[in-house]
Amino acid sequence: MSLDRYGRNINYLRISLTDRCNLRCVYCMPAEMTFRPRAELLQDEELYRLLPIFAGLLGFSKFRLTGGEPTLRENVVEIVRRIAATPSVQTVAMTTNGLLLNKLAAPLADAGLTRLNISIDTLDPDKFKQITRWGDVAEVWDGIKAAMEAGLQIKLNAVVVRGFNDRQDVIDLAKLTYDFPWQVRFIEMMPFGEVAEFQQAKTVCEAELLALIGDRLAPPILLNQGQLDGEARLYQLPGAQGCLGFISSVTQPFCAGCNRARLTADGKLRLCLLREQELDVLTPLRQGISDAELTQRIEAAIWEKPWGHGLAEQQIPMNRVMSEIGG
Repeated sequence: MSLDRYGRNINYLRISLTDRCNLRCVYCMPAEMTFRPRAELLQDEELYRLLPIFAGLLGFSKFRLTGGEPTLRENVVEIVRRIAATPSVQTVAMTTNGLLLNKLAAPLADAGLTRLNISIDTLDPDKFKQITRWGDVAEVWDGIKAAMEAGLQIKLNAVVVRGFNDRQDVIDLAKLTYDFPWQVRFIEMMPFGEVAEFQQAKTVCEAELLALIGDRLAPPILLNQGQLDGEARLYQLPGAQGCLGFISSVTQPFCAGCNRARLTADGKLRLCLLREQELDVLTPLRQGISDAELTQRIEAAIWEKPWGHGLAEQQIPMNRVMSEIGG
């Protein structure tokens, strides 16, 4: 078990497999993004060495693969297989834009992946291309269908951007829960790096979305007495198979229940998504550090995990954009 100084059990590791992506969503990265050379990123064998440290020695049981876009990583299926086979690992999930799931969903499921969070900010083809700068929403739907056929649990993630997809698109996505047993999650934008000003200006809060859905469809019913499912507050439309999730990191922080750490593609351990402090793991790995010494360093970093972000004090992380952290 890995505890921080506030008594939180940090047992959930989000691993960014690459900083690259095959889309350029306006809220995530600049159109002309410069990616790191592959040699500067955590390699397969380096990741495999870290797995028993996090799962066995530090007590991490839940793992999620992110990016950039994790399905772009070579050997992604084998990476999933190795994580799923690591003792003490209970769940292996992935956050993806879905574009490559048509060919990867079944192999990933066979390798031990259990859950997928698929990003789809609108069902409108033209708006989807506008938000992603060139994406085809039909390819995402093909990926969702493949994931369903593979038996994977599905959640849909929609980052709501004021003036882009904050009206009819929200309604269209919410309606999916009538027909499918999915959790459709609406996510507030969080400010990072050189796109922070845009992100702050375009944030749409949970209360505004609930009012819109209530007016256009029906008042959503609060589930679990408001207790969070991970980071999402859940609601359900009357008669729906699925449910709605609201991730309100900016306006309603959930830092008290945070159990996450993030391993970036370039091998930095980041203890808070919205704080710049990181522990370099990759450099000492390549310098020959022992497992015992590395475990001690990680434990010390986890103990110092900050309570929460500093957005209320206008402390905005500037050293990375979202795609370089892994969400």
